[in-house]
Amino acid sequence: MSFSPELLLPAGTLDKMRAAYDFGADAVYAGQPRYSLRARNNEFKLEQLASGIAEAHARGKKFYVASNLLPHNTKVKTYLADMAPVIAMQPDALIMADPGLIMMVRETWPDIPVHLSVQANTVNYMGVKFWQKLGVSRIILSRELSLDEVEEIRQQCPDIELEVFVHGALCIAYSGRCLLSGYFNHRDPNQGTCTNACRWDYQVHEASEGSDSGDAQRIDLDFQQALDSANQQFAACGGAERHPLANKVYLIEERSRPGETMPIMEDEHGTYIMNSKDLRAVEHVERLVKMGIDSLKIEGRTKSLYYVARTAQVYRQAIDDAVAGRPFDLGLLAELEGLANRGYTDGFYERHHTHEYQNYMTGHSQAKRSQYVGDVLTVGADGRARVEVKNRFERGDRLEVIQPGGNHEIIVGDMLRDGHGPVDVAGGSGVYVEMDLGQVQPGALLAKILQ
Repeated sequence: MSFSPELLLPAGTLDKMRAAYDFGADAVYAGQPRYSLRARNNEFKLEQLASGIAEAHARGKKFYVASNLLPHNTKVKTYLADMAPVIAMQPDALIMADPGLIMMVRETWPDIPVHLSVQANTVNYMGVKFWQKLGVSRIILSRELSLDEVEEIRQQCPDIELEVFVHGALCIAYSGRCLLSGYFNHRDPNQGTCTNACRWDYQVHEASEGSDSGDAQRIDLDFQQALDSANQQFAACGGAERHPLANKVYLIEERSRPGETMPIMEDEHGTYIMNSKDLRAVEHVERLVKMGIDSLKIEGRTKSLYYVARTAQVYRQAIDDAVAGRPFDLGLLAELEGLANRGYTDGFYERHHTHEYQNYMTGHSQAKRSQYVGDVLTVGADGRARVEVKNRFERGDRLEVIQPGGNHEIIVGDMLRDGHGPVDVAGGSGVYVEMDLGQVQPGALLAKILQ
């Protein structure tokens, strides 16, 4: 197979951008806080964007600028003036969602490629054709599509670039359309300030008619009215013969907000504002490659350097194996278990999994668990590495040394801690130790193998 899709990684900082490229990414995406969906934890001001784009092009890589919020009037008025210096840096494309802003960019800078953001929720081939007529060069398809639907879009739209997500967080609504953060914190996800309220740690309490739903928030919950409203909605969708009546109201309490209870409804399908699992579709890379999908995207501009390096390395191998005709390496499932995650799902790609398939995948993904424990800062003339410790490890632990040239494992031996001499335990964040890691380069990452 000669076709190889682009591997696209997130870049929340310049260091993460460099790690993405070092570990196999073909392109990264980043964005100005004012016009992208990462206003928080985003290093990329104009100076950093200029450095990032220049470095990317010097390495023969691509750099896309996310400009994909859905703006209110005040941001529309400032948009062209604020984007002019960004366009002058010659990014490889703008990632955009708002039709008005896309029109403005196409009229003002017709030569800059525009990639349609997942925020636009493109779920069918006619939507792709519509945007193609407006001059958009790539469509980032909605996460809510199955593999069969993606393949049909590819067949119906053979002459435009298509991009799909293969790893990262999932929204609990159509991508970007959630209102929870805006409701709880007055921080609008579509303006780049999502607080991920769907991922908070909630405790659930049963409510009954007449129960007090939280003095701290002074919520007045009319239990019967809530039930009547839910049942009316179900009736509109086909009636009781298709949808049993909702009959539960629960109160949820977030861990960091004790005493502040909020009412939620439950129906036959479950409750709706609880945590989503994380997307992991590495096992579907081969099929996506065969379809001819142009870009495979990983989500996570606020994730760690370790997350960027590990996902880049794993998905790079999956792509290379698929292109070379090699079978999928089940060990890649285990490599991703070491990342912080809320459990994995392949999202909507496969609608119905058999129990045999689920057990098969789970068995392999749990075969090797690991934890990010350190960064290699420097390597001395004697070959000993200076390590910034991220999580605790000790003498006798088995560590994986992760670096672009290839990973290897070591058993922790002698360690010297700054200012303390020999130690048996590297205690955690803020500790620096010197140790022998074998053949290692500055910038390598360390993961403790847990089983």
